[in-house]
Amino acid sequence: MENLMQDVMIRTFRSGDEAALWSLLEPVFRAGDTYAIDADISREAALAYWCGPGRVVHMVEIAGEVVGSYYLVRNQGGGGSHVCNCGFVTGPAARGKGIARAMLDHALTAAARAGFRAMQFNFVISTNTRAIDIWQRAGFEVVGRLPGAFLHPVQGYVDALVMFRGLGDIAP
Repeated sequence: MENLMQDVMIRTFRSGDEAALWSLLEPVFRAGDTYAIDADISREAALAYWCGPGRVVHMVEIAGEVVGSYYLVRNQGGGGSHVCNCGFVTGPAARGKGIARAMLDHALTAAARAGFRAMQFNFVISTNTRAIDIWQRAGFEVVGRLPGAFLHPVQGYVDALVMFRGLGDIAP
């Protein structure tokens, strides 16, 4: 694992990454169990969502192979523009290998550098326990629970969580 993490490269999304990004997004969105995205979303709509206005998109590579992606965007405008939001996706073969944590560490630093004072996840599906564990170990707290707000394709109506973390302890 340690050697694997030394080989991780996180870079900005660039033209030509669309196919690799879609290969990550498609199985996650089709599964319908971690994002409030229509499972039948088209490739074009999924890429437009992930790479939408104001989003800074990063790709994660190991030995030249894309294994993950995340975006960083301000969560709200006006008086809430100092809080950012992120979305994360990890390829199936890379799950459980520290990629999500590497992306989160990168995102926290990038957010602090961009001047954000906090990061908020608006709709974390309560059954996504692996993500919740990673976020909590990184200092995120559950600050809200939306009872039955997500229709899970297997478990039925489950809660969605709002998770929040200040960025004051991260050097920009």
